[in-house]
Amino acid sequence: MDLTKIKDPSFLKELSNEELESLAFHIRTFLIEKLSVTGGHLGANLGVVELTLALHRQFNSPQDKLIFDVGHQSYIHKILTGRTGQFDTLRQYKGLCGFPKMSESEHDVWEAGHSSTSLSAAMGMTIARDLKGDSNFVVPIIGDGALTGGMALEALNHIGHENKNIIVILNDNEMSIANNVGALHNALGRMRSAGKYNRVKDEMEWLMKKIPAVGGKIAQTAERIKDSMKYFIVPGMLFEEFGFTYYGPVDGHDFNDLQENIQYAKKTDGPVLVHVITQKGKGYHPAESDKKDKWHGVGPYKIESGEKIKPVNQAPAWSEVVSNTLQKIARQDNRLTVITPAMILGSKLDKFQKEFPDRLYDVGIAEQHATTLSAGLATQGMKPFLAIYSTFLQRAYDQLLHDVCRQNLNVAFGIDRSGLVGADGETHQGVFDISFLRHMPNMTIMMPKDENECQHMVNTAIKYNDGPIAVRFARGNALGVPMDTELKTIPIGTWEILKDGTDAAILTFGTTIEMAMKAHEKYKAQGISIKVVNARFIKPLDESMLHEIMSSDLPILTLEESVLQGGFGSAVLEFAEENNYALNHIERMGIPNRFIEHGNVKELLNEVGLTEDSVSNKLKQILPSKKQRA
Repeated sequence: MDLTKIKDPSFLKELSNEELESLAFHIRTFLIEKLSVTGGHLGANLGVVELTLALHRQFNSPQDKLIFDVGHQSYIHKILTGRTGQFDTLRQYKGLCGFPKMSESEHDVWEAGHSSTSLSAAMGMTIARDLKGDSNFVVPIIGDGALTGGMALEALNHIGHENKNIIVILNDNEMSIANNVGALHNALGRMRSAGKYNRVKDEMEWLMKKIPAVGGKIAQTAERIKDSMKYFIVPGMLFEEFGFTYYGPVDGHDFNDLQENIQYAKKTDGPVLVHVITQKGKGYHPAESDKKDKWHGVGPYKIESGEKIKPVNQAPAWSEVVSNTLQKIARQDNRLTVITPAMILGSKLDKFQKEFPDRLYDVGIAEQHATTLSAGLATQGMKPFLAIYSTFLQRAYDQLLHDVCRQNLNVAFGIDRSGLVGADGETHQGVFDISFLRHMPNMTIMMPKDENECQHMVNTAIKYNDGPIAVRFARGNALGVPMDTELKTIPIGTWEILKDGTDAAILTFGTTIEMAMKAHEKYKAQGISIKVVNARFIKPLDESMLHEIMSSDLPILTLEESVLQGGFGSAVLEFAEENNYALNHIERMGIPNRFIEHGNVKELLNEVGLTEDSVSNKLKQILPSKKQRA
C-alpha cells in the first residue's frame, strides 16, 4: 500500500474494518522503517494507530477539531493528512516537525510540545464554536500521563461546569514518557479492570424499569440505586463527578469497539469522556516490552533487533554526571532529597531511585507542584534538588518567584537541556531560563564548562545555604575530561580565566566556550591576544574581574547559547552602565528574539550566527577600534 498517495482522511469513510486493519499494519511498518533512520517518537505513535484511524473516520477534519495533547503522538495524523512523503525529513532541519504545526497543514489546529494543554484549548474552541453558532465537534486527545497536570484538571472542572458539547478522548496506555504515578493513575487502573461501565449501567436501568413503581417513594429509591451503581461498578467514578458522561473502557486496538463508542459520544449531549486503552509500542516487540522510556523518543536503531545505533562519543551524558554526583552526596548527607516531574529516566535518576527509593519523588507532570513541594522541604531544613528540563521549568515561573525566591529558600535546581536541544524544536529549546531566572531576587545561576566542573557545581548547590541556586547543563554527552575523585565547592560569583589576553576579552560559559577557545587560537596565530573567561556564574557576576577588564578599556564580546534579551550579555551591559563604563566597547552574541525550529544543534547554531567563524568576524569588528585608541 502506497501511503504517499493519501492526500486527506476522507477516504477512510469508505473502508471496511478489515481494510482499516490492513492500513494500520502498513502504517506501523512504515513508521518502524522510517524512524529507524531518522529517530523520533516511536512508542507513542505505534500505540495510537487504530485510535487515530477511527477518529479520522468518525469525524471530519479540519471542520471537526482534533487536538493532540503534547503532540508527539500525531505521526499517524500527519500520514492521513498528506505528509507521508516528508517523513524522510522528520525532525530534521527545515523538515517535517515532530509535533503538530499549523503552517504544515490546515488539519493541525493546535500546536503543543508541552503536556496538559489540549483540554483548555478545546474549551476555548468550543466556546468560540457556540458563540459563532457552528455545530462542529471539538475532540481533544489526552494521555493518562498528561491528565496528571494541574492545568488539565482545571480544564476538566470548567468543562464540567459549563456543560458544553465536547468529546474528550482519554488515551490510556498506563504511561506518559515513563510509568505514571499518583492517585489519579491508580483510579484509572481500577477503571481499566472494571469492564464496560455504561453497558452495565444501561442494563440496570432497563431492569429497574420492570419493577412496578408503586408510588413516588419506590421510584425515588430505584433512582438512587441506579445512581449509586457507578460507585459499585467503577470505584472512584471521577469523571462523572466532574459532569462528564463516561464511556469505557474501550479497546483502543479494536475498530468495532472504538467506532461504536465514538458514535455514542457524538450522540450524547454535554461533555463526554471516552476512556480508550492502548498499548504503547503496539506492533513492534522491542517497543511493546519496554517498561521504561527507551522507545518513547528514539534515535536510529536496527529494526530486526531493536538495538540502538549509538554515537561514537562515549563520554557520559550531562544528566548522568549530575545524577551520579547526587548519589555520591546523598551517601554523606541525609538531608538531600530529589524531586522530578515525570523525568526519572530522562534525567538519568533511575540509579539514584534504586539506591535511595525514599529520597526521590516523582510527582508526575506537575512542574508547579514540584517547585513548591521543594520549597516546603527547604523550610524544614532538607536539601531539595529539583531535576527539571529548562523548557518545563518555564511552567513553574510563579512558584519560582513567589514560593522559592521570595522566601529565599535553599532549593537547588538542576536545569537539564539548557541551550538548543535540536530535533524537538521550538517547543523544547532551553534558551529562555537565564532571562526569566536572572531578574528574580536571591537567585544564583551557574553553568559548567565540563563535567568535572559540573560535579563541583552540583556539590556547591547542595552545600549552598543562602537561597535558591541553579545549575544549568546541556542536552547530550559531556566532553570526556578526567574527573576529580573528591568533590569541591566553587566560590559563588567567581569566574575563571582560561586564556589570558590583552587585545580583547570574550566572556562566555558552558557550550560556547569551545567557540571562544578556537577564536583565541586563530588570533594568536596572527599575533593578537584574546582573553577567554569562563563566566561560570551568570548571576552573580564576578564584579572584581569585570572592573579589571572594563577599567583596562578592553573590547568585550559576550557569547551565550541563550536568548539575548535579558540574558548574560544584558547583565554585563547593565553592570557597565551602573559603573559608568563605556557601553560601545561591548558586543553581544546569542539567540535572537524569535523561536528556533528543529534541526541538529550545529545547523541551528549556524542559522542564528553562533559559529567559530561568526565569533572571529565579530572580534574583527571590535579589534580595530581598540588598536586605534591605543
